[in-house]
Amino acid sequence: MRGFHFQRPPVAQAKLVSVLRGRILDIAVDIRDGSPSFGKHVSIELSADGGQQFYIPTGFAHGFVTLEDDAFVTYKVSDYYAPSQESGICWNDPDIGFPWPFKDADIIQSDKDGRLPRLKDFKSPFPYDGHALAALTVSNLG
Repeated sequence: MRGFHFQRPPVAQAKLVSVLRGRILDIAVDIRDGSPSFGKHVSIELSADGGQQFYIPTGFAHGFVTLEDDAFVTYKVSDYYAPSQESGICWNDPDIGFPWPFKDADIIQSDKDGRLPRLKDFKSPFPYDGHALAALTVSNLG
């Protein structure tokens, strides 16, 4: 499981997520300040066999869980990795309420994911620009 991560401006990243091997459940959460869909999520199952990709714009936190033991996930991102600007939201935040397909005790998470704040304690650096949650798109390469 990888918690809800993002990079802060000025190096915020849009992501295009693909699965080269296995299957994942991929999730995006709207974290744009003032957005009518703030805190809401969308998710999709991606697989190597399905050939779909998931586009996640800036202003959305991204997380996923592998659904098979041997999954290989790749991202194309719109800006370079900047460790000093990385951040996130707690993966099991009840205000997001994402229905993860496992029990909390069954997960393997990084120490970093275990220290992320809840949505209610988060001050978003992303202003709402008028675009709806429907800006998230899925394409099929098959």
